[in-house]
Amino acid sequence: MAAAAAVNGAVKVGVPVTHTAAYLDSKPVKETRALVSELCRQFYNLGWVSGTGGSITIKVHDDSIPKPQQLILMSPSGVQKERMEPEDMYVLSGNGTILFSPSPKPYPHKPPKCSDCAPLFMKAYEMRDAGAVIHSHGMESCLVTMINPMSKEFRITHMEMIKGIKGHGYYDELVVPIIENTAYENELTDSLAKAIEAYPKTTAVLVRNHGIYVWGDSWISAKTQAECYHYLFDAAIKLYQLGLDWSSPNHWSDSEIQRSFRKQWECKYVYKGTDCRLRLRFWSIPIIKIRCGSEEHFVALCLTSKGLLLPYHLFLRFSFHMLVIMLGSICLQHMILQKLKMTLNCCALKLKMTCKKELLVLYLSHPGDAGKEEVIAALVANVEAMIKADRKITALKQLQGHIWRTGFESNELEGVVFDDVPEALEKWHALGQKVYIYSSGSRLAQRLIFGNSNYGDLRKYLSGFFDTAVGNKRETRSYVEIAASLGVDKPSEILFVTDVYKEATAAKAAGLEVIISVRPGNGPLPENHGFKTVNSFSEI
Repeated sequence: MAAAAAVNGAVKVGVPVTHTAAYLDSKPVKETRALVSELCRQFYNLGWVSGTGGSITIKVHDDSIPKPQQLILMSPSGVQKERMEPEDMYVLSGNGTILFSPSPKPYPHKPPKCSDCAPLFMKAYEMRDAGAVIHSHGMESCLVTMINPMSKEFRITHMEMIKGIKGHGYYDELVVPIIENTAYENELTDSLAKAIEAYPKTTAVLVRNHGIYVWGDSWISAKTQAECYHYLFDAAIKLYQLGLDWSSPNHWSDSEIQRSFRKQWECKYVYKGTDCRLRLRFWSIPIIKIRCGSEEHFVALCLTSKGLLLPYHLFLRFSFHMLVIMLGSICLQHMILQKLKMTLNCCALKLKMTCKKELLVLYLSHPGDAGKEEVIAALVANVEAMIKADRKITALKQLQGHIWRTGFESNELEGVVFDDVPEALEKWHALGQKVYIYSSGSRLAQRLIFGNSNYGDLRKYLSGFFDTAVGNKRETRSYVEIAASLGVDKPSEILFVTDVYKEATAAKAAGLEVIISVRPGNGPLPENHGFKTVNSFSEI
């Protein structure tokens, strides 16, 4: 869109309307200037832009001009944000060229300078078609990146304010990438761009020990989301101070294994003469239910993992070998020897495990002369028997997941997937199809496997995880619950892929479309089972 502009009495052809002096002085530009200065004052009062830090940029909304060509207004760098006036704003073209620079103010003001954040703002405009970007130095956004210095993500779920983040609901897990800080702001440009590309669903990027960049389709969207992010960061910090885990649905303490075995386990002794009973309770954590809403041409693929994405024999090796070894070494040595400081000579060989609601209860009663090695052997044998019996106890699966985490963090474990899985996941993701995992393994275990696979981190292709907290995989009501959680209009919009006939039957009864995947080592299927089968994900 171009117009003729008078220059020294001549007419210069081809100048975009947005670049003319008349447009720079137009009502939309004036209103946006005033808006930026007003928001900077608000953000100063919130503590987001104090000490001249932080910044904001907004595109001049004009329905007559395509969004990529709309002018960009930016607050200057190194100035008192709460004292800015509309005429202090920089005006840039859609490609980042400066069209207007503010005039210098008298001493002791610094000469004007376009925001140091400009290159990062432009990445959000280019890569996400943003209408506004806010850069905050809010204390919450700094502290939340310091709690775990090694973490590359901030994750939180089951908080009401998550609903204020675009594309998220109460049951969703909000994931915000964290990039490392640098001495100069513009040096963050490449790492921010990589984070935006790696996390297509995110509307923000955290900078460790620094702050956060938040963008939205409009200034209202960016402001709303920035307020929600800061609320959630503040909530996470307060939960952390209380010893609670903000990334779990019920926000109970995450695990003794993760935090020096501090709060996850509740242990009680009952002494009766020479008898000793130890009750060890492991609190299971309900799943995160994913609600993504219905979309036109929406397809959700719900996959089971054991025997479908993962070779069955490797799954068994994970479940029996590593879990059993780590259970003995981690649970007993750390929780009993260190935390409880009990005398193992008074522990028992007779052991049984039961599950009441969401509690995994282990009972030990003693003959009076059991030693450490015998107690460990008894506990390990019992848990191994429970796993081999394929007991669908949610708490047992949670225990499995926490122990697996130790194996993955020590690089003793690697998730091995079939060769056709990564390519299929990438293809479905590119087509906009949402893929969920429904496994008898815990959500934690699923994340560990797919986050540490032989093909790298595959979680970027997955929209969520379900485990047995939603119900047994061979019960129809479990699939009814999944369909309700996904928010689809009809259950038939979900394609469920499994290798187990009884699971396929239960899912079909709930109205889901079903395909059975035939993999090496899987159990046989009944004759005339009536389901479509595939031998590779490339066929789906």
